[in-house]
Amino acid sequence: MIARVRRGTLLVVMGNFLQYAHAAHVYALRLLIANGRSEETVSTALSMAAFALATSITPGPVNIVALSAGARFGLRASLRHVTGATVGFALLLLLIGLGMHELLARWPFLTRAIEWAGVAFLLYVAYRLAADDGRIDSASASRGPSLVIGATMQWLNPKAWLASVAGMGLYAASGEKALVWQFAAIYFVVCYLSIACWAWAGASLRQALREPARVRFVNRTMAALLAGSAIWLLFA
Repeated sequence: MIARVRRGTLLVVMGNFLQYAHAAHVYALRLLIANGRSEETVSTALSMAAFALATSITPGPVNIVALSAGARFGLRASLRHVTGATVGFALLLLLIGLGMHELLARWPFLTRAIEWAGVAFLLYVAYRLAADDGRIDSASASRGPSLVIGATMQWLNPKAWLASVAGMGLYAASGEKALVWQFAAIYFVVCYLSIACWAWAGASLRQALREPARVRFVNRTMAALLAGSAIWLLFA
């Protein structure tokens, strides 16, 4: 009788031990899976940020205008261009991720039309820079570049369309909205800081550009670079 009771008690204890061991095993597996997902999420976010930096910080029409605006109007006034360009690109990226790329695939002529319109707009901006007399009065200094011009440059910039399509195809090809919004949010921050760096670089040269002749030289140099990039985008 005593042996039977002991045997029963032993079985109960072993059963409880196995139950708790199983629960601990399941918890450990869930913790490992959660950690794995967390590490994957962090690595994906870092990869998104690296892609955004590589495509935002490199020279291009928007950054050239930011550099010129910083040199002519200063950093504070140039931030309107930075903000407009960032918002415009983030909106374009978001719409591409939510399905606008399907319209481009269905109607390829829209892509070519955007390219031609973008080149025409960039050449117009280059002309305005080249024709500037280099004089900075109080009214023009306080006005500076606008939000609308910055946003328009992104929507008519073939480089922005290419980066949007390539980025969304790389990180949100499944169409999952959470990934689309995550990529757009990361790109917004990186894009703003990248363009702002170009505006800051131009503003740091402002002290050396007090004479109108020097301003004209910088503006015409930027105009030549802008026109060259527009022509390159046309035949790329």
